Amino acid sequence: MLSRLVTQSLRHHPSKFINKSTSFLCQPPVVNHLTVIQPLRWSQTLQSQLASQTPWYAKRCVGGWLLACAGLSFGTVVAGGITRLTKSGLSIVDWHLFKEFPPLSQEAWEKEFQKYQKFPEYKLANHGMSLEEFKKIWWMEFIHRSLGRTIGLFFLLPATYFWYRKWFVPSMKKRVVILGGLLLTQGLLGWWMVKSGLEEETAKKYADPRVSHYRLAIHLGTAFLFYSGLLWTGLSHMLTPEVVQTSKSLSRLKGLTHLSKGLVFLTALSGAFVAGLDAGLIYNTYPLMGKSLVPGELLSEKPTWKNFFENPVTTQFNHRLLGHLTLAAIIITWLSSRRVPLGPKQRMAANVLLFASCVQVGLGISTLLASVPKSLAGAHQAGALGLLSAVLWFSHDLQFVKHIPK
Repeated sequence: MLSRLVTQSLRHHPSKFINKSTSFLCQPPVVNHLTVIQPLRWSQTLQSQLASQTPWYAKRCVGGWLLACAGLSFGTVVAGGITRLTKSGLSIVDWHLFKEFPPLSQEAWEKEFQKYQKFPEYKLANHGMSLEEFKKIWWMEFIHRSLGRTIGLFFLLPATYFWYRKWFVPSMKKRVVILGGLLLTQGLLGWWMVKSGLEEETAKKYADPRVSHYRLAIHLGTAFLFYSGLLWTGLSHMLTPEVVQTSKSLSRLKGLTHLSKGLVFLTALSGAFVAGLDAGLIYNTYPLMGKSLVPGELLSEKPTWKNFFENPVTTQFNHRLLGHLTLAAIIITWLSSRRVPLGPKQRMAANVLLFASCVQVGLGISTLLASVPKSLAGAHQAGALGLLSAVLWFSHDLQFVKHIPK
């Protein structure tokens, strides 16, 4: 009897019966909101795609490759700084993407030296240089260029293989294309920069021939962007997400970290102007510039805006000021991190960031007081990249921290 009534009800009013009997399937389960961890921002992008679409061994291979590329990029930037400090950057007066090889005979070396003698650096600064002296600066520039080409091959060949094996998730493919474009652009910018030092017009502006400091800053800035992209993406592949529940002050800490990143990058760019104008060779005193905090020649050139880009006194003042602001921002960031419950990895990254900033400021002051010796100046440029690495690491680790309202 009961089964007959149910059959008739289903035949004449199926929707009413199904809606009532299955309504519990359409309603969300009742849970304690204190135990639910909301998805982080990265869960919609690279991290979630890596977790769901990429085998663990593929993640490790791609991450190791990216970090190795970052290491090569770090070394190339340092080599570029040494090349500039030894005044070797203008020794090779032409550029070919694949056809640059060392001279293999005495005749070939003499031919290369004769090409160099036609350009302003030899005529104005190195007149009378011997062939053996020329070989030293030629090899320094060749090593720098060779490192750049090595990065190109080390980036392109594994990227092609990983793409073929389908180890790149969709968002990673976009990053690979962008990083490859930055790498190619960096090579072209390098020659564009060197070319400015081979021009007669540029040589006439300065006591000795040098590259345009504007182009130097663009070249260095692009190198820092390329390195940052490699390091950040490599960390995304290698580090395991560990969600840490923390307090409301987390948003302030993240904001301070982003500010520190921007200041580190801006200070490094200002350092390129100091290097390009040899501004580190004046006012080799600290904390004063001569006998005052603000030198009288600060705004001596007209129009006023040119002082910030072409006045050596102003560029050194700006670099000092930005260095102090960067150190202050990082100290405040570190103090703020002490008030936020963080995991051991985030805590270690914060401590490394503070240490790296203190070392970098110490190197900068030492380089200035010693009138820019090559060893300290090279270490200072490497320190800038090391500091950028530290702030990127800390910022990356903060992705895994989220405030969960109670």
